[in-house]
Amino acid sequence: MNKKSSALKLALLVGAIAMLDGAMPAHGVEKVVPAVGQADPSRSVPDTVSDSWKKSWPLIMKFISKSNGPFPRPDDFAGWEASYLANEKRVRPLVAGSAKMWRVETREVSLGGVPVLRIVPSNWHDDGRVLIYVHGGGFTSGSVYSSLGMSTQVAAETGLQVISVDYTVAPRGRWQQVTDQVIAAYKAVLAEGVAPESIAMIGESAGGSIVAGTTLKLRDLGLPMPAAVILWSPWADISGAGDTYRTLADAEPMLTIPSLNASALAYADVADQKNPYVSPVYGDFSKGYPPTLIQGGTREVFLSNCVRLYQSIKAGGGNATLDLYEGMIHVFQSILPNSPESKSALRAVRSFIDRNVKARGNAAVAGAKRSNPD
Repeated sequence: MNKKSSALKLALLVGAIAMLDGAMPAHGVEKVVPAVGQADPSRSVPDTVSDSWKKSWPLIMKFISKSNGPFPRPDDFAGWEASYLANEKRVRPLVAGSAKMWRVETREVSLGGVPVLRIVPSNWHDDGRVLIYVHGGGFTSGSVYSSLGMSTQVAAETGLQVISVDYTVAPRGRWQQVTDQVIAAYKAVLAEGVAPESIAMIGESAGGSIVAGTTLKLRDLGLPMPAAVILWSPWADISGAGDTYRTLADAEPMLTIPSLNASALAYADVADQKNPYVSPVYGDFSKGYPPTLIQGGTREVFLSNCVRLYQSIKAGGGNATLDLYEGMIHVFQSILPNSPESKSALRAVRSFIDRNVKARGNAAVAGAKRSNPD
C-alpha cells in the first residue's frame, strides 16, 4: 500500500468516527475523564477481537471522544445548527475521497422534493434493484456528504445503486417531517418504475431508527413496503429504556447517555418517544413487516436496542436475523472496513439482499462485480 493510499484510508477512518461521533455537539463540551488512578474501561481493547482491530484500536481510540455536555436545549436551533455546521466542516474533507476509494460515482438529484445523492459502482449493472440509505448522526448531525464513507462503501460492497437521503436534521426536522421525507423519496423511486420487491432500505444508528420507523409508517399508510430492511446498530428506542444503556455505559467508547438524551429530545418530545415511528421497538409487527437484518456489536450501549427490536419483530411473527459481533463498537462496519469482522458483516448483508430483494424480470441477482479498495 503506498503512502497516498494509506493517508486516504486514515482520513476515511477518522471521517467515519467523526460522523458517528457527530451526535455530540462540537462546541463547549466537557469530555468524560475517569477518576485519578482509574483505568478507562471504554479504552481497553477486547482480547477476543481480530488482530486487525487489536492493531488499530489505539489509533481509533485517539479519534473518539465521549462527552457529558453541556448540550443545546431542544429548542436552541442556533446551538444545534452551530454544532451541525462545525461537524460538517470537520468531516466532509475527511470523507471527500470515499467515492474514489470505493470506485463509485455520485450525482445530486431530488426525489419527491427531497435532496438525495445517487451512488452507483463504476461498473454498475442495472438489474432493477435499489438500496435506499438513511444516515445516522444522532438525528442532529450528518448529511449525504459527511456520510459518504458509509454510503459509498455500501454501494461498492452490494453492487447496487444507492439512494442516500438528505433529510432535515433535528431540531429543525423532527420525527414527523423526517419520516415523511424518507417516504417521499421512497415513493419517487416507486414512481420511477422500481418495484417494491426490488427495493431495500438500510440505515445506521439514528438512521436505522428512521428506516425501521418509516417502514412501519409506510405499512400503516397502506403503501407497499420495501422488500428488505438492514439496520446497523439501530437506535431503536430513544426513550432510554434498555439494559445495556446501564450495563455497558462505561465500556461504550463513543456514545454517552447525556448526549443521547439531548439528541433524543431534539428529535421527539418525551410524550412521542415511544411512538413506533420514533422508537420502533414499540411497533406492532403482527400486521406485517419486511425481512430484517439487524447487526451490532457487544461493546455498544445500543446492544439492547438490537436485541429488543429483533425480539419485537419475531414476537409479531416477522422474519428477523440478529447478527452480533464480539467486541465490536458502534457501526464497526465502516470504521475498519477491511477487518475480518466488517468483511463478515458485509458478506451477510450481500447474502441477505440477494435472498430477499428481487432483480427486475427475474434477472440474475448477482449484480455488479463488487468493488473493494486496494
